[in-house]
Order: sequence, then C-alpha cells, then structure tokens
Amino acid sequence: MAAPTNASERKPYQKIADQLRNYILQGDFKPGSRLPPERDLTQRLGVSRPSLREALIALEIEGVVDIKMGSGVYVRALALEGTHNTVTLGESPSELMQARALIEGESIILACLHAKKSDCRYLQECIDAMRASIEKGLPPLEDDRKFHHRLAKMSGNSALVRIITGLFDERHNPISAQLSKHSENALTWQAAVTEHEAILRAVAQKDVLGAQTSMRQHLSRSENRWLQALEPQELTANGQNK
Repeated sequence: MAAPTNASERKPYQKIADQLRNYILQGDFKPGSRLPPERDLTQRLGVSRPSLREALIALEIEGVVDIKMGSGVYVRALALEGTHNTVTLGESPSELMQARALIEGESIILACLHAKKSDCRYLQECIDAMRASIEKGLPPLEDDRKFHHRLAKMSGNSALVRIITGLFDERHNPISAQLSKHSENALTWQAAVTEHEAILRAVAQKDVLGAQTSMRQHLSRSENRWLQALEPQELTANGQNK
C-alpha cells in the first residue's frame, strides 16, 4: 500500500488553487465577479505569477472559474457547490520547461559532437513538416516531438532520450494541455519553427555554444508564450479594455 502523500508535497499550483477556492467559498469573490488583477493576487497570496497562472488554469479545469482571454478571470456559480481540494493535474508547466531547458541545453552538446548529415536532413524535414501543418491550420505537435526526440537520440545516451521524451510528453497532462489551448496558435508555432531553425543551424555547424544558447532560448520563450497568454488587458477607470 502506498504511503499517504504529505501535505507539503502538494504542488504550488494546488495550494494556490485551494486558497483561491477558499476565498470564493468565504464570499470574498462573488460568483460572476472578475477576480482582482494578477499583481494584486500575487501580493495577497505571496506567490509568483507563473504559479498563480497555473492555479487559475487548474481552477478552470475544475469549473471554478472562467478565463476570458483579454478580459480576465471570472468566478462561476458552480464554485459554491464544493469544498474539495485541487487534485494533481500534472507537473507544473513552467517547471517542466525549466527542466527541459536544463537537460536539453546540456544534451545538445553531445548532439553537436555526433551530428551527421542524415541527422540534419531529418531535422530539416521535421521543420518543413511543422511549417506545412501550420499552413493547413493544424498544430504541428508530432513533428515538434520528432525534432526534439531526434536531437536527444543524437546524444547517443538512451537515458537522456527517455528523460527528454518523457518531459516533452508531459505537455499532454491536463494542466499543460489546458494551458496550450489558451496559448498556442499559428503565430506561436511559427515562432517555434524559427527557433528550431536556429538550433539546426548551430548543430549543423557543430557550434556547441550557439546550439546551447538557441535551445535554452527556445524553451524559455516557449514557457513565456504559455504563461503570457493568460495576461489580461489592463482596464481603464470605466472598466473598458485599453
């Protein structure tokens, strides 16, 4: 029988979601009302913006709030019906990207050293396939995965391949998948393609430093694209969007 989970092991977004739910149940935030600005909530709760945004995504999955892009986060009446705590919905998306940047930023050194022309051709095919999917209005997720998997495989280290692909596939967990719905579009995917091209150029030239920098920038920018999609527009004094 598995040992009980210690409360301290709960993920930051779970704890923050619980706090926000309690405020709603206590009547601090009324059903139908817009939650306070992000900066006010981070100060009130003493948390980071990435963790707050992930907590809001968790509450949206649970039906407690509605996230209206460009407007804000609104409390749903359904929130008053339950008092349960937020269950785990997967690893923190921001932590996943940070882990990928650390690991892929190092494994790409081996990819540069071992790169063959056939590898570079395959990576270019992945980029071309991504671009073709974008033009058709389709998310090029599978070819994105193939690109990162091939770079991991080029390291020659099966443990790294397993770790890197495992981290990539975590984007299918509930919280990452919901975040992707808000943040991914043709423009964000085109940015990812451009970043992949920079990685490939460095790898083809066996430019280790350039490849490391390009990979880390790509994953850092991907994290920013995920989380910045939740930023509401500022409101004027009369409540209108600027």
